Amino acid sequence: MSDHQLADWRQHALTLETEVNKVVVGQANPVRLITTAIFARGHVLLEGDVGVGKTTLLRAFTRAIGGGYQRIEGTIDLMPNDLVYHTYLGEDGKPHVSPGPLLMSGENLSVFFFNEINRARPQVHSLMLRVMAERTLTAFNKEHYFPHMLVFADRNQVEKEETFDIPSAARDRFMMEIPIVVPTDPDIMESLVFNTRFHDVDALVETIAKDVLQFDQLNTFAAKLQDSISASPTLRKYTLDLWRATRSPTDYGIKVSGVDMKRLVLSGASPRGMAMLLRAARVNAWLNDRDAVLPDDIHAVFHETIAHRVVFSPVYEMRRTEIAREMLSGIVNAIAAP
Repeated sequence: MSDHQLADWRQHALTLETEVNKVVVGQANPVRLITTAIFARGHVLLEGDVGVGKTTLLRAFTRAIGGGYQRIEGTIDLMPNDLVYHTYLGEDGKPHVSPGPLLMSGENLSVFFFNEINRARPQVHSLMLRVMAERTLTAFNKEHYFPHMLVFADRNQVEKEETFDIPSAARDRFMMEIPIVVPTDPDIMESLVFNTRFHDVDALVETIAKDVLQFDQLNTFAAKLQDSISASPTLRKYTLDLWRATRSPTDYGIKVSGVDMKRLVLSGASPRGMAMLLRAARVNAWLNDRDAVLPDDIHAVFHETIAHRVVFSPVYEMRRTEIAREMLSGIVNAIAAP
């Protein structure tokens, strides 16, 4: 791909971030990470409390990249078929069937948001994960394709009743888990509460420029982008050392306070996870106007692409977030960057 094409797309990507940051304030890092996932073509888990702006964030991105946006709420009684179709009684008193959220936008489905995915049963997870992996679905005696779909899902991490943990194999299907936290800047906090501009989400999203990117061109560009950003032999060795450390942290002298490191890790990052790490790192390098991956690019996406993939002993799962952060920080500090 020519330098001109890379620069042109980069300018559009930066414009995309600027537009989204206008309406979702105080979330510059999550915006950058979601932009990275969009160009790396990876699904995303969102981590955060209720009401921190996850829906607004995704609607803003969808307006700027185009295509269809669909959403479903995870509930204990949600069934796999609810993703595919709705049944209802028509005015004629007869049963009718209409497309569900997965089918409503057809092949133009761009962003699918599964809110509180852990409230849905494993059967629903199974269907969703298959669609994520294959981007196809058979329904109504027809094969449906979702070539441009990215799935974003969040989990209710406060209430444990009537929730179903997503197994590690399912978490591994998501390229990143991105935290969305309440901004701590006093001015931003005041604006979010008292500036009525932020109270009407529909009107807020409408202020974003439409079609900054073309959603149906992203797959082609993303593939060419990956081929255009190089990784040196030294960088590759460094990345493999990081991978080994996620699997056997004790071999690298990694310690976490209050944790028996010999019992902590049941399984480290998967080959797929490390491949996704490099995909995201290449995008980060490109967004920073570089044609080769540096350790800084690995560090920028390391926690978000790896933390949710490491499987801990059950005794440590309740402290997963803090343990993962301390362990991965220890790995980055322990292994010398080239």
